[in-house]
Amino acid sequence: MTTVRLKIHGMDCAEEVAVLRAEFSRLEGIRELGFDVLNRKLTVEFDENRLSLDDVKSTIDRTGMRHEPWSETAAIPVAGQSQWSRLAATAASGLLLAAGFALNTGQAGFYGGLTGGGDSSTAVKALYVLAAICGAWFVVPKAIRSVQRLRPDMNLLMTFAVLGAFIIGEFLEAGTVAFLFAVSLALESWTVNRARRAIAALMSLTPETARLVGNDGSDAIVGVEKVPVGSTLVVLPGEKIPLDGAVSKGETTVNQAPITGESLPVTKSPGNQVFAGTINQDGAIELVTSKAFEDTTLSRIIRMVGDAQSKRSPSEQWVEKFAYYYTPAVMALAIAVSVIPPLLVGSWSHWFYQGLVFLVIGCPCALVISTPVSIVAALTAAARRGVLVKGGEFMETPARIKAVAVDKTGTLTEGQPEVRSIVALSGHTEAEVLAIAAAVELRSEHPLARAVVRAAELAGIRPQPASDFQATKGKGATAIVGDKSIWLGSHRLLEERGQETPEMHQQLETTERDGSSVIVVGKEEHVCGLIALADRIRPQAAHAVSALRSVGVQHVVMLTGDNKGTGEAIGRQAGVDEVRAELLPEDKVRAVGELVERFGTVAMVGDGVNDAPAMARATIGIAMGAIGTDAALETADIALMGDDLTALAWLIHHSRRTVSIIKQNIVVSLAVKAIFVVLALVGHSSLWAAILSDMGASILVTANGLRLLNGKHWVDRGN
Repeated sequence: MTTVRLKIHGMDCAEEVAVLRAEFSRLEGIRELGFDVLNRKLTVEFDENRLSLDDVKSTIDRTGMRHEPWSETAAIPVAGQSQWSRLAATAASGLLLAAGFALNTGQAGFYGGLTGGGDSSTAVKALYVLAAICGAWFVVPKAIRSVQRLRPDMNLLMTFAVLGAFIIGEFLEAGTVAFLFAVSLALESWTVNRARRAIAALMSLTPETARLVGNDGSDAIVGVEKVPVGSTLVVLPGEKIPLDGAVSKGETTVNQAPITGESLPVTKSPGNQVFAGTINQDGAIELVTSKAFEDTTLSRIIRMVGDAQSKRSPSEQWVEKFAYYYTPAVMALAIAVSVIPPLLVGSWSHWFYQGLVFLVIGCPCALVISTPVSIVAALTAAARRGVLVKGGEFMETPARIKAVAVDKTGTLTEGQPEVRSIVALSGHTEAEVLAIAAAVELRSEHPLARAVVRAAELAGIRPQPASDFQATKGKGATAIVGDKSIWLGSHRLLEERGQETPEMHQQLETTERDGSSVIVVGKEEHVCGLIALADRIRPQAAHAVSALRSVGVQHVVMLTGDNKGTGEAIGRQAGVDEVRAELLPEDKVRAVGELVERFGTVAMVGDGVNDAPAMARATIGIAMGAIGTDAALETADIALMGDDLTALAWLIHHSRRTVSIIKQNIVVSLAVKAIFVVLALVGHSSLWAAILSDMGASILVTANGLRLLNGKHWVDRGN
């Protein structure tokens, strides 16, 4: 498979996306299409054995749109030459229409001018014709291409309406329809640019240059895209951090709100990770870069928000399908209105005019624009809040969440367990037990393993090298240390091996009830000791669970592979409804499946890696604390960039508000259409009134959708 990315000039709204999608649907070998309207980016994945790049380009050429190679460093287009040209043509149309109306009013009086009573004047007709030409300047070429594709669209409907008005001598109507439609398109362009500006503001978080430290210790200002991985940068107080990396010198506090939505600055010292786009507040620091410009967390967020436009929500799919059948149906009805009544009652001119009104009604501008605008605004507001939603299809789902399953480690707890106590058995000392365990755990990335290794380092213990390391998910691990086979793992593993004594069982039960996780360390012949570890619950965990209930979540369950005692202790502190402990990965999948059968729409919140199977089984997978975690960004449907679980309650509220606004927009759009269908059928409508109402509806639904850019309409009732 080959993937190509192109910048498409002229791809400004859902209409052009539909055109491109229709053209590419005729080709064999297309595997996937991605449309990023905000950036005018088209991504095409195709079978190079069946198609070539030239085939892709020629398909785009047939639509009349222009293309060029895509550049990741190119700025988001906010207001290009085509937008200004469209605005100029619209303004010229309006001025010519006003001039014609003024001249006509002078000749026939105000009422005569309003009704076209002075249309006999050649000068007035000329002004109205010029107004129509300017208003339809960007419409007619698209109408011609829609005829060539045998796919009628709103441009064709408007062109027919204008030409029909000229045919029956309604010059004022023709000019007015062309002007008002041009205004409607200009408003749509402005809407898309408003969303583009919001994303451009996100992109502008990353500075264009970085202060690079050379081998001789001197500083040089270079473009961020030219900084190699592993370079040393200096960041002064008040400056934005240009690239992801780790602090190597200095201490400071960093405002991470642009990425995570956190309100409080985070202290950073040598060894701590920092991220592009965040703001250095207090002290000068040096950092060693870990990622190139195009791979930084912020760059990935920007790309994902852009790519999200191609993943249509259920509402967008419904609107597109409705418009696909609606437009041809209205055209057929317009022909019927123009022909059938005159055959029965006469008055061809009157009913032909009403048929033209139907053509205007057939333009689904407000309906088509309402949902994409709302989704783009909602996605952008979520990104600002530190919530990365992978597409419109996932923007609506949280509104229906009835149950939430959360992993324990790193979600309800801080994910930084510490060794609390060591119990030495079978003649071993505490130091020996810790050394044996650390030798095995050096090969593991599990949070408990890292805690054991840290404890050994603090105690000055240097573990022996281990070989033949084998991990058993959810149970433990084995390895050869020296010439001995060592095993370590959970209480369950100890029971399975048959090496547990009643005294040992009692001690394990007591330790686990206190909220500690226990690692049992043993050899083939005996148990060497027990290591108790504890992970602190997040300060906001109980509040986050309460906030979920405040937004209508019926059931919150904690899923953990940890022992039952520890799980229940953490569950009580967090206030969850149910605790399921000692779960293997497949057990978590089964538990989530049971929740889906019981509640319908279920979210699974985890770290995006170990919980991937359970996330996939849930209706929607949510990664917690995904900042800087590539795997989490890729795995989940939604990523909470910060460590604040209350962001999930905000997301549910935001999703419900999004769905509500989308429904409002659809109802308003269809209601306006229904009213004018009835008026046209009884012969009491006009072209300019129909287009004016449609334009008004477009303005209304656009403004309503853009309200979602403000994601602060949520009162946290979790307290």
